[in-house]
Amino acid sequence: MASGLFALLDDIATVMDDVAAMTKIAAKKTSGILGDDLAVNAEKASGFVPDRELPVLWAISKGSFVNKLIILPVAFLLSAFAPVAVTVIL
Repeated sequence: MASGLFALLDDIATVMDDVAAMTKIAAKKTSGILGDDLAVNAEKASGFVPDRELPVLWAISKGSFVNKLIILPVAFLLSAFAPVAVTVIL
């Protein structure tokens, strides 16, 4: 009975290891898409009077959302139907 429990724990550890490896790869591949806004926000939002800061941040956020709305579906479709193209692009 103890060997069955250890086999189950080993299987769970193997699955968790696989999940961790896949998460690391996915984070590495999407960091360029998701991290592009940080530099833009810091650059565009400095030097404004407080009354103008929120509208500028709102405009940047809207533009970022539209970009994500276009880029992410294209990236998902490429990875599903042409994974070699993703490697070439990156």
